[in-house]
Amino acid sequence: MPIDESRAFLPVNIAVLTVSDTRDLASDKSGALLQERIEAAGHRCATRTVVKDEAAEIEAILRGWIADPAIDCGITTGGTGITGRDVTPEAFKRVLEKEIEGFGELFRMLSYQKIGTSTMQSRALGGVAGGTYLFALPGSTGACKDAWDDILKWQLDARHRPCNLVELMPRLQEHLRAA
Repeated sequence: MPIDESRAFLPVNIAVLTVSDTRDLASDKSGALLQERIEAAGHRCATRTVVKDEAAEIEAILRGWIADPAIDCGITTGGTGITGRDVTPEAFKRVLEKEIEGFGELFRMLSYQKIGTSTMQSRALGGVAGGTYLFALPGSTGACKDAWDDILKWQLDARHRPCNLVELMPRLQEHLRAA
């Protein structure tokens, strides 16, 4: 993936949320992996927390991130499967203004190369609301690694060519200025 070294790197403020009925910050390997990779890439982990698999609680955190001008992007890990307790996509759909369908499609394509048809069980998704990017990743460390290393690391780097999500940030709320 081409990085244009003549362009300035722009650090992004990223919030991390682990959705789990069984984890806390001390045992949260996926959230820790994301924080480590976010910071290693030169970005800032604005906050990191764990919440139970409760759609209302997830939604409240997402809305808090959207309202916080200090958060540019939120990444959740967990709750994207198909069991009864997996409700992260439902919470996302309550707050998203626009879904980034290509994120989920690309994640599953890349995941298929590693876990085969089991990737069909993932409801990973991305979108934008209130000028904030939001991405829901599966709870495994492997899935978080793949999503960050193969997609988000590049799209959240303003130097990535031919285009990236960072360069679109100033335009995410154009519809509000036109009103």
